[in-house]
Amino acid sequence: MSATISADLLAEAKTYLDITWTDTETDAKLTGTLQRGIAYISDKTGITDVAADDRAKELLFSYALYDRSGSLDAFKRNYRPDLIGLQIRTEVQASEAT
Repeated sequence: MSATISADLLAEAKTYLDITWTDTETDAKLTGTLQRGIAYISDKTGITDVAADDRAKELLFSYALYDRSGSLDAFKRNYRPDLIGLQIRTEVQASEAT
């Protein structure tokens, strides 16, 4: 199931990516990118609400930047330590909650 992208999250992503124009095709494409990014980050880290976690959201916007430039392989290499760190943090928080 695809994540629902709020208007606020879309606006934040557009600001981060310096997208200053409004057009439905760009919004639809960016929404798809954000949905794929949320799924990827959630899968790798276990974070269920990527948009609510500041560090995960920062990674999401970086994911979108790399995706727009056709460099997702570089994102996966460059941000691997960050993804692992978030995964560890999520696991520690889950174990402390039990």
